[in-house]
Amino acid sequence: MIRAYWGKMRGTSISPPRVDALEILFSGLGGFLGLGLVAFLEAQFFQESDLLLLIAPFGASAVLLYGAVKSPLAQPRNLVGGHLLSAAVGVTALKLLGPHPALAVAVAVSVSIMLMHATRTLHPPGGATALVAILGGPKIQNLGYLFVLMPVGAGVLLLLVVALLFNNLIPRRRYPEFWW
Repeated sequence: MIRAYWGKMRGTSISPPRVDALEILFSGLGGFLGLGLVAFLEAQFFQESDLLLLIAPFGASAVLLYGAVKSPLAQPRNLVGGHLLSAAVGVTALKLLGPHPALAVAVAVSVSIMLMHATRTLHPPGGATALVAILGGPKIQNLGYLFVLMPVGAGVLLLLVVALLFNNLIPRRRYPEFWW
C-alpha cells in the first residue's frame, strides 16, 4: 500500500509536446497586449486615485488566455467567474477574519476552490485573487467589496476583450472554446 502511494508520484505520461516558435511568439504578444492595455489604463487613469486596475493574478490569467487558449481553465466562464467569486470570498474572509490573516488566507483560498468547482468556474489565478483581497495592503483592503468590481471585474473584462480580439486574428487559433 505504501509502495503504491509513493508510486503515484512517478507520473503516468510524458512531458507535454513542444510548441513551435510562431505559437510562442503569439502567446507572448497576446500577453503583452492584454497586460499592456491594463497597465496603460492604470497609469493613465488610476495612478493618482485610490483605485487600482492591475493586480498580480492577472499575469497568471494572461498565461492561460494567450498561452493555453484551448484549456478549459482559460475560457470566459472560468476567467470571469473564477476571479469574481474568489474576490468576493477574499473580501468576506478579510471582513470576518481580518485580525487572523493566516486563517483568513486559508479560508479564502479553500472556499474559493470549492465554489469555483461547484460553479464550474475553476480558474487557478482566482485563488491568488482571494489572497490579494487579504494581503494586498491598505489600498486594496480599504476598497471592501468594490475590489470585486474594480480592479477585478474591470481588469478581467479588459483581458477577455483582448483575448477575444487577438486570439481570433490568428488563423490557427479560436477563442473561446465555450462561453457558459
